[in-house]
Amino acid sequence: MTVKGKLLKALILGAPASGKGTISSRIVKKYNVEHVSSGDKLRDHIEKQTALGKEVKSYLNEGKLVPDGVMIKFMIAELKKVDNRPWLLDGFPRTVAQANALWKEQPVDVVLNLVVPFDVIIDRVKSRWVHLPSGRVYNIGFNTPKSEGKDDVTGEDLIQRPDDKPEAVQKRLEIYEQITWPVINFYREKGILKEFEGRTSDEIWPKATAYLDPIFLKV
Repeated sequence: MTVKGKLLKALILGAPASGKGTISSRIVKKYNVEHVSSGDKLRDHIEKQTALGKEVKSYLNEGKLVPDGVMIKFMIAELKKVDNRPWLLDGFPRTVAQANALWKEQPVDVVLNLVVPFDVIIDRVKSRWVHLPSGRVYNIGFNTPKSEGKDDVTGEDLIQRPDDKPEAVQKRLEIYEQITWPVINFYREKGILKEFEGRTSDEIWPKATAYLDPIFLKV
């Protein structure tokens, strides 16, 4: 599972609620790669109330992005913990400064960008519920939990995040467009960006596997 003699390093990009979590979980299962999610790792620190967790929570409570310096140091350290396994990075980098820092330390081989219309995303999150400790996401009518309001694995309560309200999502999408589009262009210029358009993860997944199979499954 290598590219040019080295372990494959992949990155997935996409707007909030574009299906990155769903596609990532399918990639991890099908190709047996390590999933490195910045959101999951930060939530773990917040839950454990580490120094980093408290710092990150203070930014989030103010509706601010975590500063580049904090994210770069944290995520580079996390990636160094993944030994001798290909990995899929999710949620980082979100700025060109982060992308540049990652490229110097851990240059990725493949970048997948999920392209989902913003109106579809806004409509989708109205029915989204989350199990906060694990980050598992459910969508009523699409990926409905087995028991209403409960996580399938633990049976614990699901919540609807305040930032999943339509007006909040619209703002997040605008921020994404302003800040993250340059990251997409950064990888496009590197020649390693592959975009997948669709309205649902089930529509995008066959396109993604058609592209990834020759890369991950080659002998």
